[in-house]
Parts: sequence; C-alpha cells; structure tokens
Amino acid sequence: MKAKPSPSRSATGAPKRPPRPRAIQTHEIRIIGGLWKRTKLKVADKPGLRPTPDRVRETLFNWLNQDLTGLRCLDAFAGTGVLGFEAASRGAKDVLVVEQDSALVEQLKKTQTQLQATAVHVLRGDGVSAIRQAAPASLDVIFIDPPFDAPLFEPALGACARALAPDGLVYLESPTKWTDELLSPMGLVVHRYLKAGAVHAHLLALAAA
Repeated sequence: MKAKPSPSRSATGAPKRPPRPRAIQTHEIRIIGGLWKRTKLKVADKPGLRPTPDRVRETLFNWLNQDLTGLRCLDAFAGTGVLGFEAASRGAKDVLVVEQDSALVEQLKKTQTQLQATAVHVLRGDGVSAIRQAAPASLDVIFIDPPFDAPLFEPALGACARALAPDGLVYLESPTKWTDELLSPMGLVVHRYLKAGAVHAHLLALAAA
C-alpha cells in the first residue's frame, strides 16, 4: 500500500507552490470628449463600482452643451472619477472629486497625475458632507451617482439647492425615476430625463422661487 503524499507535496513528490494571491482585476473606461478625448482610464473591479455608461455620459454632456469652460463642478461620489475628469476635459475650471474608498482615491490621484489635470482636486471624504460644506451658490454642476444600494440619494439631493448657482444643474444617476413631486421638498425639478437599461439619468435644476 502506497503512502499518501504529504500535504506539502504534489502527487509526483514535487513541493506544492503556495496559492497566488488573487489580483484585483481592472478594466478601462474612456473619456469621450474634450482635451483628453479617447484617453482610457483604469477602473478597478470593485463591488458596487459602476461607471456611467458611454451612451449615458454622451447624452449628459450633450445636455450640458458639451463645453463646460469656466464652470465649477463637484463629483460627489466619484468612484472612477470619469464624470469629474470628463468635465475637466471639456473646460471646467474647478472640479472637486470626492471618494471615500482609499484604493479608489489612490487611483483618482494617479489619473490626475497621468492627465496633468490641474483643475481637478481629489478629496477622500463623504460626498454628502462635501455638498453641504460647499459655499452657497458656488457650484455650476453637481454630479450625484452613489452606489445604488446606499441610502445617500435624499441627503445628497437635499443639500444641492443651497450649493447650486442660480443657473446650476444637478446630474442624478439612480436605480429609479425621480419625479418633480419627489424632488419638490429639495427645491429641485427635472430638467431632462433618460432611461438606459437599469440606469435612470436625470438633469435637475432649481425650482422656481
């Protein structure tokens, strides 16, 4: 009767190699317009990370008239940062990208360096707090695209009206449609709307006084 091979050795008697650590997979997303058009950004394969699809992003920046020269923007739940970097690519003069996850913040900083994006400022922190801490009427565009399963939509939207400039706009990406009735307590109304698959994309404006 043959002895069973030692657990530290294979059936052939050769020492077993220790299992390799599982690498974090990455893929890419591209900037679709402006100074860095067609530039590809690395995206970590992390649970809950859901970059805005190209089709939706193209529609969004059509809604924003393509050229964001001189605008002040806040990407409150940045993730990949593609919305903030797209805005900077199209001329925005000041773009604050906010993200809580430390690994994603490091990737955002690498992208900022790669693009030499001097208009982009990366902050590790809470997106709702960032909106609340913005000076009154200081922002032209606020991007709100948090994880779909997080209870962040109402507090984020509730903070926007104070931070928006009079002609400012909010981009909202969510798993459900937001109506004027739902937005009324936040002082916002729907300006544009698109459904693409599971994504509901909205452009919101300040309600009339």
